[in-house]
Amino acid sequence: MIDFNTIQRIIDTAEIVDVVQDFVNLKKRGVNYLGLCPFHNEKTPSFTVSPAKGIYKCFGCGKGGNPVNFIMEHEHLGYADALRYLAKKYHIEIVEKELSAEEIQQQNERDSLLVVTKFANSYFQEKLHKHTDGRAIGLSYFKERGFRDEIIDKFELGYSLDIRDAFTKAAIEKGYKLEFLEKAGFTIVNEQDKFDRFRGRVMFPIHSLSGNVIGFGGRVLKKDEKTAKYLNSPESEIYHKSKVLYGMFQAKTAITQSDKCYLVEGYTDVISMHQSGIENVVASSGTSLTVDQIRLIKRFTPNVTIIYDGDAAGIKASLRGIDLVLEQGMNVRVLLLPENEDPDSFAKAHSASELLAFIQKNEEDFITFKTRLLSKDTKNDPVKKANLISDIVHSISVIPDGIIRTVYIKECSTILGIDEKILYSETNKIRRRYADSESRRVTTPSDVYKVASPAVPSFVEGYYAEPQEREIIKLLLHYGNQVLYSYQEDKFDEPRHVKVAEYIIKEILNDDLEFKNLVYKQIFQEYLDGMSKDLLPESKQFIFHNDPQISKLAADLLSTTYTLSKIFKRKGALIENDELKLNQIVPETVVAYKRKILEIAQKDVSEKLHIAQENKISVEELNTIQKESMLITSAIIAISKDRGWVIIR
Repeated sequence: MIDFNTIQRIIDTAEIVDVVQDFVNLKKRGVNYLGLCPFHNEKTPSFTVSPAKGIYKCFGCGKGGNPVNFIMEHEHLGYADALRYLAKKYHIEIVEKELSAEEIQQQNERDSLLVVTKFANSYFQEKLHKHTDGRAIGLSYFKERGFRDEIIDKFELGYSLDIRDAFTKAAIEKGYKLEFLEKAGFTIVNEQDKFDRFRGRVMFPIHSLSGNVIGFGGRVLKKDEKTAKYLNSPESEIYHKSKVLYGMFQAKTAITQSDKCYLVEGYTDVISMHQSGIENVVASSGTSLTVDQIRLIKRFTPNVTIIYDGDAAGIKASLRGIDLVLEQGMNVRVLLLPENEDPDSFAKAHSASELLAFIQKNEEDFITFKTRLLSKDTKNDPVKKANLISDIVHSISVIPDGIIRTVYIKECSTILGIDEKILYSETNKIRRRYADSESRRVTTPSDVYKVASPAVPSFVEGYYAEPQEREIIKLLLHYGNQVLYSYQEDKFDEPRHVKVAEYIIKEILNDDLEFKNLVYKQIFQEYLDGMSKDLLPESKQFIFHNDPQISKLAADLLSTTYTLSKIFKRKGALIENDELKLNQIVPETVVAYKRKILEIAQKDVSEKLHIAQENKISVEELNTIQKESMLITSAIIAISKDRGWVIIR
């Protein structure tokens, strides 16, 4: 593990211009540098590098961040590997932190396992191409599957001899310890004997993102009902199947360039699609999808198309895990191949252009597909239809984006013939139950000053005002540590200095409001945590944040100077220096956020009132809705009068 001080030295030494210009031709423009973006095709430069802030930002594709982020993004490396890249560039010695005996053992074990696995990969390839049995059995199998020599080499396919301990003996003769052969999963050891796990199988090496072989999948070629068709490496220090997708190392560049990932089931599905010319494809290798695998895809693209063969039973079994994809905010589409076809066979029978045309014509959004697939089983059975609706509503409820949820609700309402209001109600119930189960945020610091703005009624919750949330986060990043105002409890006390972040946090918490954008919410939480420790974070902390979404957002918001929002420009305000007007900008921005929440709530309540009047509900329910409407209107008027705004009826 890299020592913290070494990390800081790397971060402090790495110059953003110096790092970027190794890959991009930069030209100075004023205080910044300009070049063509390396992450998307462009003719007019929109890629800006700011040496003063230590960040890069493309105003074409939106990518941005610090030197470490740039290397991670451009070279497709993890955080630690990007640090090592920069350390090598600047001749900084990597100092590992002083590890415990247990940690040292784990590190040594990891290194040893990687060495053993690398040897195994070379061994299996050599046997495939040079051993008589390898060519006659293993290579013949791959040729029968239609794999060309270059694709066999690209995926480093191999063969394990059908001899009880051939690999184990060869590895021990080369000096590799039996302990690590066993831990890596190549050798099975019992009291009487030791033998090869993968004997008699063709081998599919599984790579990490950086290209290291970390595990294997082996397919048996003999027809034996007692033997598993596919066998994977067991869990180890280097291989965790729940965090790995087969083919990601070979596919990551194509996924980034196309901004899309195709997800299939098996090794040969990936290989055949690559051979057909479609390289942005990975496989779950027959296991249920996990959150870690989904997040791995999300590092390269939010767009996923899941390709299924025509086995309806298999599809229904897989559907249960795919809600995880929706929950991660991914754009999910589904393609059902013709009956008796799988991605392997279908890719072999079609060119890349034919395959892409078929996908584009036949893929559909996941919720619509799921509704259509499951509705076939309901027929006229009301219980089955009710279960179907519950299943669909649960899938919709996990989607984090409110607009997308709304679109899916409308589509499912049409398909299922169910009133939208019912679907909205059930979706909201599920989301509320989930929210209630979440742990409450940390205890807020004690009050140090009075909150001036009017309160938002307690029943107003769950509304999303993204532009206003973003504006508040922008203020925090630009001015969070600056003093907004000072006061004294009495003339003998030392002045109490209230910073921008303190004011914003107290105002938001006072009305029990909560950001809905998860990235904004995390940044707000880190300011809140810092405030409770009397140590507010600096903007640099977010530029170099280990969460790439936070780092990117910080780069986005700090890449340009703070500009007044529309609410100030409408008023004709002429502010030459934002920092001198913070005492106006900050309260106005917070109030604008609260006002927007109230306006959304007012519209929602008005719709409820209209529906209630049409349906002639009870007087008691009608009075409750009317009371809510009056309270919201009063709050809007109070805020508007407080800030001198005009109410337009």
